[in-house]
Amino acid sequence: MRWTRYNLIRRLLNLGLVFALLLYASPKVMAQPPVQSYKVKDGKMFIVLDRRLDDAALDVFIAKYDLYDLPLKEIMKGKLIDSLLRMGWYIEKGDPELLVISKRLESSGKVNNAADKIIFSDKNRSIAERFPSVSKDVKYGYNRFRNKYSFAVKDSMVTFFLRNNQNAWKVMLAGSFNEWQPDVLAMTKTDSGWIARVKLGPGKYWYKFIIDGRWTTDRDNLLEENDGLGNMNSVYYKTNWLFTLKLGGKETKAYVSGSFNNWEPRELPMTWNNNQWVLPVYLLEGTHTYRFVADGNWFVDPSNPDRFPNEFNEYNSVIRIGSPFLFRLNGYENAKKVILSGSFNGWKEYELFMRKANGGWELPYTLGPGNYEYKFIVDGKSSADPTNPEFRGIKGHSGNSFFTIGANYTFRLKGYANAKSVFLAGDFNNWSPNTFAMKKDGNDWILKVHLFSGKHLYKFVVDGNWVIDPSNKDWEQNEHENGNSVLWYGKIPEPD
Repeated sequence: MRWTRYNLIRRLLNLGLVFALLLYASPKVMAQPPVQSYKVKDGKMFIVLDRRLDDAALDVFIAKYDLYDLPLKEIMKGKLIDSLLRMGWYIEKGDPELLVISKRLESSGKVNNAADKIIFSDKNRSIAERFPSVSKDVKYGYNRFRNKYSFAVKDSMVTFFLRNNQNAWKVMLAGSFNEWQPDVLAMTKTDSGWIARVKLGPGKYWYKFIIDGRWTTDRDNLLEENDGLGNMNSVYYKTNWLFTLKLGGKETKAYVSGSFNNWEPRELPMTWNNNQWVLPVYLLEGTHTYRFVADGNWFVDPSNPDRFPNEFNEYNSVIRIGSPFLFRLNGYENAKKVILSGSFNGWKEYELFMRKANGGWELPYTLGPGNYEYKFIVDGKSSADPTNPEFRGIKGHSGNSFFTIGANYTFRLKGYANAKSVFLAGDFNNWSPNTFAMKKDGNDWILKVHLFSGKHLYKFVVDGNWVIDPSNKDWEQNEHENGNSVLWYGKIPEPD
């Protein structure tokens, strides 16, 4: 009897153990919390993340281990994998349930040196090339901060402000404006945070704070960008134009819409300040047209008399930033209407009406540095500029005149001394194949143009055939499978 009882008890215990194991092993019976861990083992850093983690849990994990430079949210969604690999990380496991990545620890204490990540991740490119403050690709921008106002500006001096962090011993400011040097620009402690003053010209800038040696983006700045190499940086625009709108005060919302943002009606919200709507923005040098949108109603700026006609038989308000360029067409004194049309205004034929002046027709038009095409339309008939020698007598030319403001680079093609015509085409002239005619210089062909800082793609069109630059070893494939030459140009503009 005693033996039977013992066997029964042991059997029940074994059954209980089996049931417990089944409960542990079956996710349907007992769900386990999502896995998240960061550890160092065998000379490597390991990050293990469950795919079930939501954004809030990821935010806590990122803050806990100071992983702001690693775009984990995007990586969890399968994005920016190339950037992750370029940063030296390896994907140990990447199935639908679990993400495991690792990175070998570097020597000499460089693991936490964000300057190395930012500056030296692409040693062949200068700061101006990789972080251009003025670029043809950035026509406009505005700042968006939470918990604090935008940085104070006096003339060209910008006061960067880090809120709170009163217990920090040392805070530094680094960015594209000082080549990301971590030990040059010290911030000064105030009653509400830390400040540093930087002289900047209008444009776009990237920056980070270094708090007691820890690199961090500006938590109060809503504008952040990944530089393509895995580094998240805060973005600041040094503005050069202030939109203001005074109406009856009963509007609930007001926006700015213009040629610079493709006339998006709700992208640029204005704020109510001192009994008016305001929006400070950065605008690329040149001429811009715009209208206001208040509670769904579009209208011109009532305080700006400078206007161009538009396609709706109405008017758009005009902004001019920079110096005017005088377009002139000699003669045609009996013409009734002469219109200027070009790449700078989208080839519109209803906007720029020229005025009779001094035996011809004239129109001042503000343009920033760049490469431009244009033509005149005289009583409905198109005509190139007869005083512009850049096109005359060249076979295959488009017939549009062209010119450059602020030429800063000379393209040179070697090895085609017997060519009859050579044109330059690239992203700096909208790939126009037969407008930018090159000139013979001995056995070479040359042309001076303006380049913004950064990356440019180009090719030569030799007697109708597209060729990459034989003197340039840098190129990349294109959609036609015949390649484009690549040029990086960098020059840091002086602030005002």
